[in-house]
Amino acid sequence: MTDPNAIQPSALDQLPDRDPEETAEWRASLDAVAREAGPHRAAYLMRRTLERAEAGGIALPKLLETDYVNTIPTAAEPAVPGDEAMETRITAWNRWNAAAMVTRGSKYGVGGHIATFASAAWLYETGFNHFFQGKEADGSGDQLYIQGHASPGIYARAFLDGRLNEGHLDNFRQESGGNGLPSYPHPRRLPWLWEFPTVSMGLGPLSAIYQARFNRYLTNRGIKDVSASHVWAFLGDGEMDEPESTAALALAAREELDNLTFVINCNLQRLDGPVRANFKIVQELEAQFRGAGWNVIKTLWGSAWDELFQLDTTGALVRRLREVPDAQIQTYQTRDAAYIRADFFGKDPALVEMAKLLSDDKILECFHLSRGGHEARKVYAAYKAAVEHKGAPTVILAQTVKGNTLGEGFASKNANHQMKKLTVDEFKTMRDLLDLPIKDSDFADGQVPYGHPGADSPEVRYLQERRAALGGPAPARRTHALAPLPAPAEKAFASFDKGSGSQNVATTMAFVRLVKDLVRDKETGKRWVPIVPDEARTFGMESLFPSLGIYSPKGQTYEPVDRDQLMYYKEAKNGQILNEGITEAGSMADFIAASSAYATHGEAMIPFYIFYSMFGWQRTADQMWQLGDQLGRGFLVGATAGRTTLTGEGLQHADGHSPVIAATNPAALTYDPAFAYEIAVVVREGLRRMYGEAKPGEDQNVFYYLTVYNEPLPQPAKPAGLGIDEGIVKGLYRFNTAESAGVTAPANAPRIQLLGSGTAIHWALEAQQLLAEEWGVAADVWSATSWSELRRDAMEADAALLRGEERVPYVRQALQGAEGPVLAVSDYMRQVPDQIAQWVEQDWSSLGADGFGLSDTREAARRHFGVDAQSIVVAALAQLAKRGEVKATAVKEAREKYGL
Repeated sequence: MTDPNAIQPSALDQLPDRDPEETAEWRASLDAVAREAGPHRAAYLMRRTLERAEAGGIALPKLLETDYVNTIPTAAEPAVPGDEAMETRITAWNRWNAAAMVTRGSKYGVGGHIATFASAAWLYETGFNHFFQGKEADGSGDQLYIQGHASPGIYARAFLDGRLNEGHLDNFRQESGGNGLPSYPHPRRLPWLWEFPTVSMGLGPLSAIYQARFNRYLTNRGIKDVSASHVWAFLGDGEMDEPESTAALALAAREELDNLTFVINCNLQRLDGPVRANFKIVQELEAQFRGAGWNVIKTLWGSAWDELFQLDTTGALVRRLREVPDAQIQTYQTRDAAYIRADFFGKDPALVEMAKLLSDDKILECFHLSRGGHEARKVYAAYKAAVEHKGAPTVILAQTVKGNTLGEGFASKNANHQMKKLTVDEFKTMRDLLDLPIKDSDFADGQVPYGHPGADSPEVRYLQERRAALGGPAPARRTHALAPLPAPAEKAFASFDKGSGSQNVATTMAFVRLVKDLVRDKETGKRWVPIVPDEARTFGMESLFPSLGIYSPKGQTYEPVDRDQLMYYKEAKNGQILNEGITEAGSMADFIAASSAYATHGEAMIPFYIFYSMFGWQRTADQMWQLGDQLGRGFLVGATAGRTTLTGEGLQHADGHSPVIAATNPAALTYDPAFAYEIAVVVREGLRRMYGEAKPGEDQNVFYYLTVYNEPLPQPAKPAGLGIDEGIVKGLYRFNTAESAGVTAPANAPRIQLLGSGTAIHWALEAQQLLAEEWGVAADVWSATSWSELRRDAMEADAALLRGEERVPYVRQALQGAEGPVLAVSDYMRQVPDQIAQWVEQDWSSLGADGFGLSDTREAARRHFGVDAQSIVVAALAQLAKRGEVKATAVKEAREKYGL
């Protein structure tokens, strides 16, 4: 028989046991406790022992879950400074006005959300009164990522503070008149208030982590000391289902971002029901964050529960709270005391006895009202512990009731996210509950009134005094009056004008060479933020490693394997490159933080993020909208671009559509440059527009998307003549004519205009030769650097015409007088060049790489998609044949000649 007290084989058997007898005694002691006092007592002792070991610095695996109780005991809670009664009145006014705003707007059908702020009111009010640093505080103040659906409460507080008036509140979700409030936090719509757009759920937590990380980057690089700034991200427990919400938890812990606090409003409800109906979301999140290395604070139960926990001498209450699923906790919120006695207390004899000591009112107070997230003292204790914790980020799991104080019709109801209004009677009940001095007669014609105690009332004075002590209003966005950055020396750009001679250079490499020169600029070089999601060597960026360094908060604690090489892997605490590993989402979050530093920190930074073009707009387009929403500035660079240039990689790497997606973003200026000098012109113009002297009426809050290619080709010199730079910036210029190209075509030969972008212009140039030499056709070749900018200009001309202004689109001006039809080609789907078709007066046709990508050589892939030089020739002849300018038989002959 096996001895039950013997130590069974385990992973620990691989380690030497210096005292087997002592080990056996410990195991026997544990068995004895389990046998005599029960397994629950044994588990309790083990948890306490593990907690003691962790507190003592003994190296053991961390305990991932703790009991379903508050992390900070009531006896350890610090007193809340200030006037708690006053803060209660302020919170009541905010609750009222948030609900009134949405209800009044509901008659126009614009909707709104009431229940989220109702659950989170104290989470915000405690922060505003005691923790959130304003813009006049040290560093740059705090950065607040407000939960999107809680925006009515933030507007209500700004109303109380005098930053908004009743007219603003009455225009909630009605912005077209120019005096409205956006539904959710949105810097582009309300740029003096909101810093961060957060309602695309999941992006807020991801961005908050990288914002906290970027704050450290700015400090460590000596750009600005923002070590006093703290990042607060307010999130919903349902929002944590989004993969982006937890995608960077390990980064935050690894880099010890103790300047970051997540506050997760655990009201146990997502949009249409429980978050974890059959499980416990708080315990799940605790394990997830603890496992990632975060400091976790649970603020679950209000002070009414103190009596119950004191009566819990057997641990039965704690056990029952751990086993009851979230959906049942939600049900208790809506049921009477008899139901709770039977269903909650009736499952354990010890709890039955406990319930006998509790009145019905006490049970209802605990299960209906008393949550940690609804009590200022408990929230304050959690926030204070969070900001004082060092060496790791903190997450606060605050349990609340969704729809709290809105009445029985709202609290914990599955449908409360979609409930947009309260009745007059429900408002009167709410008024009485909140003890607000609003009279029945104030409800004129059934309209709920806004409430305000007066601009000189004790409540408003208190609110404003607290904000003044903390550095000014919050949330707030400041656009600093920054001096334009000086333009880099012209030499850096002009060096590309002469071309590469006989050397083959890919445009990806040309861009990297340009940036390498720009980061050396004495005035602006330090402001460049190179961002790459791994594979920097693919893009030729390894030369930047030793000169700029890769940012790491720990510096370099090892000897790199390639230390003896010229371009070794160098990490540094003040490194300039953000080399993120395999995370496009993280890299975009980096870019967003850097691109908006001009507002967040009053420091203009110039981020460029280089990535496989296929994995940019396709994978992270939502963040690129977030970038536009946040008024970010910088350069996105889609490298190894195009459907056919990345040989062998196949469908998943073949980008034939990123310019289409980019064209949908109003803040994105998309360029597909063909030559190195075009890249130089676009980057120079981008620096001027975003960071230099803006032209009258010009929006600086834009970002550039450049597609660059990995195909080494000769880079020509910039053509001589006026207007080339203007054409590059506006999107189109004539690169050459048949005559200037030196091709031989008969006098009075049929003529066609070939428009190409990016790498496709090389196919057009080859087709130009074939058309002249083999078919007697003269072709002029145009470089279309930006199809989307041409389209935007044309659309603006159309809009001007409707206003009675005469304006000719630039594309029509550029092509005016050009003979023959127009044939456009790119390494993207035809929809890309077809953007401008309706504004071209000549006969129009296009070629493109439509469909899925494939693995093959460049030549074979281009033949497959029908975009190679020979395919262009056939398409050109077909266009001319329709016009009767070449024989119809020429098309068939060409097809057979080239084997198409």
